[in-house]
Amino acid sequence: MDMFLPSVPVIAHELGGNAGADPGAAQLAITTYLLGLAIGQFLWGPVSDRYGRKPVLLAGMALFLVSSVCGAAAGSIESLVLLRFAQGLGMSSGPVIARSIVRDLYAREQAAHLLARMMAVFGVIPVLAPLIGGQAIALSGWPAVFWVYTAVALALLAAVGFGMGETAPAERPSIAPGRIAANYALLFGDSRFRAALATMVCAQMGVIAFVSSSALAMVQALSLTPTAFSVLFAAVMLGQIVGGLLGARLVSRLGSARRVRFGAALVAIGGFMLAVLALAGAPHWSAVVLPMVIYLFGCSFMIPNATAAALSPFPQMAGSASSLLGAIPFGLGALLSAGLAAAFDGSTRPMALAIGAFGLCAFLSEKFYFRKSVHG
Repeated sequence: MDMFLPSVPVIAHELGGNAGADPGAAQLAITTYLLGLAIGQFLWGPVSDRYGRKPVLLAGMALFLVSSVCGAAAGSIESLVLLRFAQGLGMSSGPVIARSIVRDLYAREQAAHLLARMMAVFGVIPVLAPLIGGQAIALSGWPAVFWVYTAVALALLAAVGFGMGETAPAERPSIAPGRIAANYALLFGDSRFRAALATMVCAQMGVIAFVSSSALAMVQALSLTPTAFSVLFAAVMLGQIVGGLLGARLVSRLGSARRVRFGAALVAIGGFMLAVLALAGAPHWSAVVLPMVIYLFGCSFMIPNATAAALSPFPQMAGSASSLLGAIPFGLGALLSAGLAAAFDGSTRPMALAIGAFGLCAFLSEKFYFRKSVHG
């Protein structure tokens, strides 16, 4: 998704036709990608519980490969929007199965440690991807981004096919719709899962608001080039890398609950700063970048530990639990992305106010819900 962001204004201009004057039309390609991520994660998790992690991941990567090749040849925004949905559907197998593998192998504190390390490593991708996307566009236009996706898909298929073993438990549950619905009902019926999910979702929605809207907001409102935006987006993601590395080191010193509490406070502070500066009309890119570094730093403490808290009680349905942890924020994120596209007014205000509101919600959810579930 991050590699695609610099191409949004370019696609709006080149494929928009009469809609070229409305950049929000191209942003729908982000909305449908998020929708594909959400729907896919509902499916891949329970299927991987039944048939194993590896074959399901291979199927998802194959879909990602085909949709990437077709995306490079898209001739209209409408076709690109549909192909981005297919890309999201395929790529959604990655995060849901990655979380499931962690739960297959590790318990709560060990899982939190590994998830924090993974978040730090994943943070490298948002740093590099927009830079690669910006350079690809500069060299060969927006279709080059999809050819990079194609190369990545081929590399992932090879890595999974030749380098990954199976980790799913020997006991494989049924994937009958009734059984899947019963598993989801069991998860939602557990206050520990609900509290962790609610706290995570609030923080993640702020991240999705930034990722889905920052290209248009910063390029148009702050008059940045796609390359300059890519560099600043990468700088924001450094907060996630540093926080993930530091969070992994502090696992043995601080309990998961304290790390979630610390992260929630930082998320609220970063979101508040961003909203206030946007309302004040601050014209400089630092008014977006610095608050978002704080926000992402807090997320890197908060999200891995809340994820481990949500997954640990359910070893036999790790795939289903992981599906919900991914599907719900991305499903809501698709709606949020569409809403922010409609609300875009040429400034950073709609994006900033949304992030500020979700940062506050994450703080309140941790304080009044997650904290009680941990101690209760």
